[in-house]
Amino acid sequence: MNKRAIISVFDKTGLGNFARGLVELGFQIISTGGTARYLKEEKIPVTSVADITGFPEILGGRVKTLHPAILGGILARRNLEADLQQLKEQDIELVDLVAVNLYPFAQTIARKDVTLAEAVENIDIGGPTMVRAAAKNYQHVAVVVNPARYDEVLEKLKKGELDENFRFRLATEAFAHTAEYDALISRYFAKECPEVPDFPPYISFPFVKTTDLRYGENPQQKAAFYQEVTAVSDPASITSAQQLQGKELSFNNYNDLDAAWEMAIQFKEPTVVAVKHTNPCGIASADSVYQAYLRAF
Repeated sequence: MNKRAIISVFDKTGLGNFARGLVELGFQIISTGGTARYLKEEKIPVTSVADITGFPEILGGRVKTLHPAILGGILARRNLEADLQQLKEQDIELVDLVAVNLYPFAQTIARKDVTLAEAVENIDIGGPTMVRAAAKNYQHVAVVVNPARYDEVLEKLKKGELDENFRFRLATEAFAHTAEYDALISRYFAKECPEVPDFPPYISFPFVKTTDLRYGENPQQKAAFYQEVTAVSDPASITSAQQLQGKELSFNNYNDLDAAWEMAIQFKEPTVVAVKHTNPCGIASADSVYQAYLRAF
């Protein structure tokens, strides 16, 4: 019996090679909408979700994969005869792998001219449902939400090493992915809603790792730098600053940078701030950054 993979992605980075690799390993590819069209253009055999469900996409694409023929195949517990019997009775086939990434909600709300209606239309429903279903059933199904994982997953499949431990790692990433996605939506809605209380019962802050640091506060400590997802588009912050030279930064470097930046933005003129352990060693303003630099030191 051929294995089956459901692929539905907005970010198509590496998708062609990944899908070809799955087909070479005997997978049937099931897909929807733009992903299916992309795979067909790449000459990769693909089965439409509508052919599996017997039901067309409706509501302008809002409902595509929300169907027992899809979710039943993902959620079935293969160690339970009752589950397998029910699938047989309903003519539902098992799904072995789910590769999904979601509508670009973060990129959408980063636009200054975005409307609430546009933001709402970029809230993915079917994608998170399949991701969560596959992650819940990690004992039997692999879920891939990050294109950077494609090569590793293919290699594991080729070697027969896509075991439960690895699937659990993938599931952990998947739940983190959907949690971050929902947190971003929640924060956006709270900002747009005129009746949100000053102190709501729940608050969420979605952050994404941007880099591993050279070390933490001390050399024996590990550290990484995370930035708030919505801060990606903010040009006036440490999170979007570009390092022009020098070795990798440590926690202390970022801490000093933040302190220096907070001091510098207090001035209207070009200003240079020199700090050590967040303490200012020199601050100077001038007509140019170069002159301010000379004065600060």
